[in-house]
Amino acid sequence: MTVETREFKTEIKQLLDLMIHSLYSHKEVFLRELISNASDAIDRARYEALTDAGIQENDKEWTIRITPDKEKGTLTVSDNGIGMTKDEAVEALGTIARSGTKEFLQTLRDKDIKDNPELIGQFGVGFYSSFMVAGRITVLSRKAGSKGDMGVKWESTGDGAFTVEDMEKKGKGTDVVLHLREDEKQYLEEWELQDVVHRYSDFIEHPVVMEVEREKQSELDKSKTVKLREDMTLNSRKALWLREKSEITAEEYTQFYEHISHDPEEPLKVIHYKAEGTSEFTALLYIPKKVSHDIFHKDYKIGPMLYVKRVKIMDHCEELLPLYLRFVKGVVDSSDLPLNVSREILQNNRQVEVIRNNIIKKVLETFGELKKDAYDEYLAFYKQSGSVLKEGLYYDFTRKETIADLLLFPSTIAEEGKRRTLGEYVDDMKEGQEHIYYMPAPSFEEAVKSPYLEAFRAKDFEVLIMLDEVDDLVMTGFEYKGKRLRSIIAGDVDLNKTDKAEKEKTQEKYQKLIDLIKEELADQVKDVRLSGRLRDSVCLLVTDEGDLNPQMEKILRSMGQNVPDSKKILETNPDHALFAAMNELFERDGKSPVLKEYVKLIYDQALLLEGSRPKDPAAFAKSLAQLMVDGLKKG
Repeated sequence: MTVETREFKTEIKQLLDLMIHSLYSHKEVFLRELISNASDAIDRARYEALTDAGIQENDKEWTIRITPDKEKGTLTVSDNGIGMTKDEAVEALGTIARSGTKEFLQTLRDKDIKDNPELIGQFGVGFYSSFMVAGRITVLSRKAGSKGDMGVKWESTGDGAFTVEDMEKKGKGTDVVLHLREDEKQYLEEWELQDVVHRYSDFIEHPVVMEVEREKQSELDKSKTVKLREDMTLNSRKALWLREKSEITAEEYTQFYEHISHDPEEPLKVIHYKAEGTSEFTALLYIPKKVSHDIFHKDYKIGPMLYVKRVKIMDHCEELLPLYLRFVKGVVDSSDLPLNVSREILQNNRQVEVIRNNIIKKVLETFGELKKDAYDEYLAFYKQSGSVLKEGLYYDFTRKETIADLLLFPSTIAEEGKRRTLGEYVDDMKEGQEHIYYMPAPSFEEAVKSPYLEAFRAKDFEVLIMLDEVDDLVMTGFEYKGKRLRSIIAGDVDLNKTDKAEKEKTQEKYQKLIDLIKEELADQVKDVRLSGRLRDSVCLLVTDEGDLNPQMEKILRSMGQNVPDSKKILETNPDHALFAAMNELFERDGKSPVLKEYVKLIYDQALLLEGSRPKDPAAFAKSLAQLMVDGLKKG
């Protein structure tokens, strides 16, 4: 039979090199990954066998078998699952389709990977972890339900290439044969294999069996013992979610969480309950202490595993969780859904909607309990995941106030290390205050020094500081308990409720100077107006309500989005000495070149205050230096 030699894709070569040469202290995770792959192959075969009896062939039980061979120095993990055709083997073992591979490689290079065994599972590169212990890997596979005994043999030493050829194979499924390196032969020992399976794969539903040798009393001569070889099941096979909560230890919950999430840290909260009534299902859900580093990646897998009457239907059921709860992991086992349920059926199924609503309610209630009873733990989680939770304000209109009650914000009046809730804000609003005020900013330190806060400090109005990229999108136009949230860097603000006649008098006094500034900055700003939010600063730039703020513009541009240039409004402080001096100069000489220079300077100053650069930094520096020289001469 023809043996074909093929090259791995470039990223696989890099991955294998790092896998083989990295000093990885959790090498045993290779077995977890192979058993997990075998379990997935059986789940797929069992699912397809529901509509195609030929898939089962002659097997009575679905089994994962581990076979250590000390003479040959090989460890084989076999399954009687779905198997692969030749093309499928090349696709599955010769490439990594997932776009997160580059991120994984960079993570391996940048981080101390010795204490991060979860990385392998998270990025879907589990099969290749076997090269940490094996100098050569042989894969023998035959597709379930195929005619005849023709299968495929795939083999590689991890050197950048692999061979593939047709071969005869009795029985469906896949055998992964690891030719172990000399210094990795401990993985041929019975005790080592039992320990690894117990730690990482105890909750796999299918039996993980291994033939062992045991001494037993002879049935012919009771005074003698004989050595017998028999199959031992290494895993408990207990569907944890179907057991009573009172029977499950915290350690067992954590072990199962590690198994499904590849997160070595124990979860923040376990939610385990059985729903009865209009829809019967069991849910075992976990809220992690830390969210995955790739939670914002477009390939991030969302949703719990879905089982129907203990048959796994899919690994990630997106229909059971909304996007803003995508960090929740777990299992849902339904008694009502049909075994042959498809994604199309899931999208329009009333039972799925009932389960989904029930889960969302339970998770949000749990967050509320955490916030009340374990604030510090909740705050630590929220600092990482709050931006994801906030998306619910935008996507889930019916639960927006429930979600809003879970949000925490830095604030101009919050105690150090604490955050404020919207409920606390509303309870403490000052007399005459109409809105909940917030300020989007890249950091808390920058925000509290900003001139945008001047009028609010003078009135002792609290301002929430919004630090997440998603804030302006979800907060614009949002109302909480009848109070509208307003950005203090957008729109017109007049906290003083200045007398109309007084305002008109001030406007008339400075109108000609304002017209000059508008003329000079016609290409840069949308409008020039007197400010109701400034007390100490001479000017600042604000956006019209509904326009993108500078922070959002930067974020979109960094994402490669085409953001049209939008002009802002220049607000000037009529009570500032500089503005009064400019007006005096204008009244003496409206065409003074110095006046025009001042207009450019205050505009550049406004750009700096909003976190942008002056249009011409060199000219700005030159003008500023000249002003300093003139001031020193006068002094």
